[in-house]
Amino acid sequence: MAETLEELTYDYEDEGVLVRKQLEKVVLTKGSWATLMFLYQELDKASGTFRAPKIAIVRFKKFKGAYRKQSSFNVSSEKQARQIAEVFEQWYPKMTVATETASEASSDEPADNADREA
Repeated sequence: MAETLEELTYDYEDEGVLVRKQLEKVVLTKGSWATLMFLYQELDKASGTFRAPKIAIVRFKKFKGAYRKQSSFNVSSEKQARQIAEVFEQWYPKMTVATETASEASSDEPADNADREA
């Protein structure tokens, strides 16, 4: 079990054979709940060569001093990655507007509920 984010890897061995190898790792969030992205390749057992790289986004939870995988999402293709990025680009401006609207609405409300008529 990994105790630090630096120790976390996406490599995986099956019966002593490396079947998934990590190419790169990026730490997105740190703390007791950590999110990491891995660029990795899986072994094609039939040919003995590694397939095209893939991306995984993995959430870890620190429990009793060690990080444990809680959930993951594998980006299956470049097309899917670009679709996800496109949705982010569309939604984040909407989120900013919604946050500003909510903030303005809450600042218009009286601070003390006693000021309201029953």
